[in-house]
Order: sequence, then C-alpha cells, then structure tokens
Amino acid sequence: MVTSASLPKTAAPGPGGERHECPVDAVLRLLMGPWTTYILYVLRTQGPRRFGELKREVGGISAKVLTERLRMLEEARLVHRDYQATIPPQVTYSLAARGAELNPMLDALKDIALRWQSEDAQAVSQQAISQQAAASTRQAAE
Repeated sequence: MVTSASLPKTAAPGPGGERHECPVDAVLRLLMGPWTTYILYVLRTQGPRRFGELKREVGGISAKVLTERLRMLEEARLVHRDYQATIPPQVTYSLAARGAELNPMLDALKDIALRWQSEDAQAVSQQAISQQAAASTRQAAE
C-alpha cells in the first residue's frame, strides 16, 4: 500500500541544524508520477470512467502505464475501483473521498499554471517584438 509513511522521507535542516520533515513532500511525491495529475484531472472533470474511456481521454498514455498509475492511486486511496463481475467484466474508476480532498489544491495549481502560461506567452511575444525592432533598427542603420 502506498502511504505517506511508505514514501521516502526528506528533511530540511532547521535553524539549529536539526532536520524537520516537510509535511507536503509525501503528497507531492505521490502526485508527481507520470500522468498522475492528468488522470486525477480527467476523473475529477469527467466523472467516473471505464479503463478504455480513461485511456482515450488521457491521450498518449500506454495501457501499462495507465494500469500502474491507477493501481498506485487506488493503493493511496485517491481513486476508487468498482469491479462488477459481468461478462465482460466491468471496471469503473472514480475519485475517492481522499482524491476529492485534492480539488482545492488542484484548482489552485490550475490557476497558477494558466497564469504562468499567459505570462510566458506574453514574454515570448515581447521578446519577438524586441527582436523585430532591433532588426529593423540595424537595417535602417545600414
């Protein structure tokens, strides 16, 4: 089972040289695996999904990696796996209560990501304008 206790612990030195664990570290380590936040985002925004639906919506992920991520998220109790013994078997994944607790944090991260994307796009645009102006000035001077 993946829990905060089973993840590697990191500690930062305190002012007196003593080491203190960062309480956020375990959560971030859990979420930083490949595709993890994307899977949580899809389950959060699209609702419960069967494996094939989830694979289509998380474009580019392999079945093997999706299976690994879903198992890890299920062990961490962030995702609920509902198995129905039908023919063929029906397995549906949804956010568990613990996974839903991440919603405010994921919303805040989304807001930051969108703001940074906008800022980066503006910076690239400004840089392109500056380069064009510099090139025009050089051409006029020649």
